[in-house]
Amino acid sequence: MDYRIGDLVVYEGSNSVCRIIEITRLDMPKVDKERMYYVMKPLNQDCLIYNPTDNTNMRMRPLITKDDAKRLIDMIPGMKVEPYQGSDLRAIAEHCRSILKTRDCAKLIELTMSIYLKKQFSIKNNRKFSSQEDMFMKQAEEMLFGELSAALDIPKEQVKSYISEKVSGQQDDAGKDT
Repeated sequence: MDYRIGDLVVYEGSNSVCRIIEITRLDMPKVDKERMYYVMKPLNQDCLIYNPTDNTNMRMRPLITKDDAKRLIDMIPGMKVEPYQGSDLRAIAEHCRSILKTRDCAKLIELTMSIYLKKQFSIKNNRKFSSQEDMFMKQAEEMLFGELSAALDIPKEQVKSYISEKVSGQQDDAGKDT
């Protein structure tokens, strides 16, 4: 896919949505001077990322649209998510990393909800909850909230309350039908 200056993208190598600020050749040592690069600025980090435009392994995709973000949030109440089962921390870590790597918003929501439910179950039953799982939940939220923030054009700090309001509003509306 060809991107343009100003496009917002989700880039695997960053924990933030990035804006393409330039498409250019780089004048740096040990870099092919004829190769074109996307120069990206993460929205929530103070750095630049350079990615060749002809990179066939590019793990970059367009930001979800505002309508897609709203549809995704609307789907949350209907998602059937079970607490993540298992105690093998290596298997859990591998599973979580594979989902985080996709940066797929629906999968990030499911992962976050699953770990959250497991955490609530552990607290309720006086069981130990893995700090590693908590870390994965926070990473998934960070990625998800970053993308939803950019797609919905709201500050990242407001995404969680935005989702809560939309989801609780849907649940209130569903209760009125009965």
